Amino acid sequence: MSADDGLPLPPSFEAYADESLAQAPAGGPGKNGLLEATFARRDDGPTRLIRDHVTVPYHLTGTLDTDPVPGLTTLVAQEPTGGVAQGDRHRMRIDARAGARAHVTTQSATKVHSMNANYAHLDTALRAAEGSYLEYVPGPTIINEDARCLQTIDIELAADAVVVVADVLVPDGLSDHEPFGFDHYQSRVEAEHDGRLVCADAVDLRPNERDPRDPASVGEYGVVGSLYVFAPIGDDHDDATAPGESDLEALIDGIHDEIADRDGIEAGVSRLPYDVGAVVRLLGHREADVTETLRGAWDATRRQLLGVGVPADRRY
Repeated sequence: MSADDGLPLPPSFEAYADESLAQAPAGGPGKNGLLEATFARRDDGPTRLIRDHVTVPYHLTGTLDTDPVPGLTTLVAQEPTGGVAQGDRHRMRIDARAGARAHVTTQSATKVHSMNANYAHLDTALRAAEGSYLEYVPGPTIINEDARCLQTIDIELAADAVVVVADVLVPDGLSDHEPFGFDHYQSRVEAEHDGRLVCADAVDLRPNERDPRDPASVGEYGVVGSLYVFAPIGDDHDDATAPGESDLEALIDGIHDEIADRDGIEAGVSRLPYDVGAVVRLLGHREADVTETLRGAWDATRRQLLGVGVPADRRY
């Protein structure tokens, strides 16, 4: 069974899918959200949103062209319904055509509400064509008590495209209960570069089966942050890098210098296979500390790849 035509559905979530709901059926009207957006750019001109399609609960109000990066446009995905409920299936499909530059974010954090049956699925597919630059930096995902949430991100990028993805998990929800009171949370990120698998990363937390505060999981920390930078620049050199240092090494060093020695944060940077980028993992006690550190890593990434940092009005 596939996860709504995306990555394969994990066996545990197949069992959840068999549970019927008292209200509207899982994935039924109002619960099967879809957002499709295609970006294109001609030469050195601005990036344009040339196609979009949304169904409830997604909503769009056009793009913003306030980013200091030349030719980059911003799309804000809105969800006026106020959160994700049991049986919801939310799908996002973002395509950046050759040379396009786009930043996709959300209006606020994604709130996954408490459940007593079935599960919620947040599924994102990102496609980046030749010479494009695509950022997907949504707000944090907040998981409430007894919730079951599957989050999948599927990425395909051409040989010289760049894709940046951010993810923050906040496990203590919005109600008065202990952290990690949810039933099951799984997040999977898979990426193919020029047709070759370069990343298959997963966070799978089942508090009723294993305490997430085990030292092999998140330990004493509660908030998990990740930044995925798919940038195939490992063999390039220019005057901005030290002699014998590749652009990828400079990127990793810049991110490490930015996030090192931050109070209350454990951080690490890992090189992706085939020198196609890096993954940043953060653990912290507070969402604000993790998102601030993630913003620093994202800013360092932008400065290395685009020569311009993160705008002041962007989250993280």
